[in-house]
Amino acid sequence: MEPILIVLGIILIIVVGGGLWLYAGRRRGQVPDEVSAHKPMSVEDLLPSEEGEEPPGEESPEAEAGAERAATLESPESIPGRMQRLRARLAGAGGFGKAVLSVLSRGDLTEEDWEEIEDTLLTSDLGIEVTTSLMDELRTQAKVLGTSDPEAVRTVLRAELLKLVDPTLDRSLNLERPTPADGAQGVPAAAILMVGVNGTGKTTTCGKLARVLVAQDKTIVLGAADTFRAAAAEQLTTWGERVGVDVVRSEKEGADPASVAYDAARQAADQGTDVVVVDTAGRLQNKAGLMDELGKIKRVMEKIAPVGEILLVLDATTGQNGMRQAQVFSEAVGITGIVLTKLDGTAKGGIVVTVQRELGVPVKLVGLGEGADDLAPFDPEGFVDALLG
Repeated sequence: MEPILIVLGIILIIVVGGGLWLYAGRRRGQVPDEVSAHKPMSVEDLLPSEEGEEPPGEESPEAEAGAERAATLESPESIPGRMQRLRARLAGAGGFGKAVLSVLSRGDLTEEDWEEIEDTLLTSDLGIEVTTSLMDELRTQAKVLGTSDPEAVRTVLRAELLKLVDPTLDRSLNLERPTPADGAQGVPAAAILMVGVNGTGKTTTCGKLARVLVAQDKTIVLGAADTFRAAAAEQLTTWGERVGVDVVRSEKEGADPASVAYDAARQAADQGTDVVVVDTAGRLQNKAGLMDELGKIKRVMEKIAPVGEILLVLDATTGQNGMRQAQVFSEAVGITGIVLTKLDGTAKGGIVVTVQRELGVPVKLVGLGEGADDLAPFDPEGFVDALLG
């Protein structure tokens, strides 16, 4: 009897001890759940896993975040689609050309009719010099052709307005990447500097320009060098996130704008990015200070690569006041092109002609509306046809 009790005692000790070993091992993570659950183990279960390897069928948090970002990125509208839609919107808004055409088509014009035409041109921001020149040409053509044929009148007016807008100007953006300096690392990006008074839609235009460039299959880096408005950096970051564009900014309000611009140009070169677009402050309280600041930004960026485009953003509804702003910025830094925002809903399309004549640079882009893709290259013929309805 005693041997049987001894055997049973040994078996009991083994069972209890084994159970305690499994329990303790599971608590320490040394024994797989399969063992404690009495499930069969495979050879793979006993092999050590690669460090950092994710469980089968699961993605890393970084991969999931990347996939989520890719799924939410927006696809900007193509350039042809933008231009067609914006031409239609301009035509709907009308302009001074339609008003002038309606008077010219009345037939035998009285002096009061000619004064009405002159007043319309003057209030359309064409300026006195341009208005006088256009009036002289219209009077001459009216005597030669008469004004009884509305189509002939329209042809004459269209030709004169097109001549003023000047379709021969080069309105393309300089997006050619410069040759790197001797010993420089990376190929510099084509650099675009955006300038203009706060309130003209400058920061928004930077974001919309990024969308235009993305639609042209360009890679972009945005630089938030308007460091005096915290909202400007936040706004630009939001624009960049919508289309997957990196934004270089300073977390410190009032940081050196030139330093941010330099960092943006440097990052673009290091990454092999096609274009870097830098937003700037637009304070006009101190003209000398503004000139110094913009000049410094341009100089430090050109340590990386030449700035190929300096675009002045103007609000088309400000008229002659906008012209004074344009002259200040033209003195501060060389302007290569103009972006006219808010061109819809205004009959003062003459600002296009005036600003080009005064600054000697073309209108390259126009904004019509608040939509994300309401920015497109300026089309002279489409613009004049829209003015004439």
